Amino acid sequence: MSRLHTHTERHAIERIGWLRAAVLGANDGIVSTSSLIVGIAASSAEHGAIVSAGVAGLVAGALSMAAGEYVSVRSQADTEAADLARERQELADQPEAELAELAGIYVDRGLSPQLALQVAQELTAKDALAAHARDELGIVQHLSANPLQAAWTSAATFAVGAAVPLAAAVLTPPSMLLWVTMAVTAVALAVLGALSGWTGGAGIVRPALRVLFWGVLAMAVTSAVGFVFGQVV
Repeated sequence: MSRLHTHTERHAIERIGWLRAAVLGANDGIVSTSSLIVGIAASSAEHGAIVSAGVAGLVAGALSMAAGEYVSVRSQADTEAADLARERQELADQPEAELAELAGIYVDRGLSPQLALQVAQELTAKDALAAHARDELGIVQHLSANPLQAAWTSAATFAVGAAVPLAAAVLTPPSMLLWVTMAVTAVALAVLGALSGWTGGAGIVRPALRVLFWGVLAMAVTSAVGFVFGQVV
């Protein structure tokens, strides 16, 4: 008699909740802080003023990321909760219509009407709300919104990312600060892109180049602005 063998699989999509917030926070921390530093450095500001601006940018950016992520993801969570409450009420008021709706979804996905109805009945008997949340609303556990997780992850990774160009600015002599900060930032961005691509299972080269391109562009623009502003002042 044949036996059904099972095995455990872990997919990259299961990490999407925290991975998105982590990559966004670290990337913003590196790019915004380094751009701020090189912009001020290009204006011929004093070393102390550059470092002070970098510290202020780190603190303000981390708090802003936390607040922004929390508000954004909280709104998504509220929407999901409202949809689930509405679906729960519909299941209580119109169970037959909801069963037919679920079966229709499976028919649209390629099942025969008879099999679709059987699947819908069995899933409804086990957990009707979970079946409708997943297949009708597209809400699944590993993709559901977690405001606090997103806020803390974004704030912490922003601070870590911002610390890289800030450390370069603190440790580098004023005469070399601009170029060393840009070089250190470019390396950090490439590593971040490669790491995020590897963690998400998407390879390392393209993600690294993508993150590096936009970061270098941001630094180039802000350094040009800083240079022009410094000349005018």
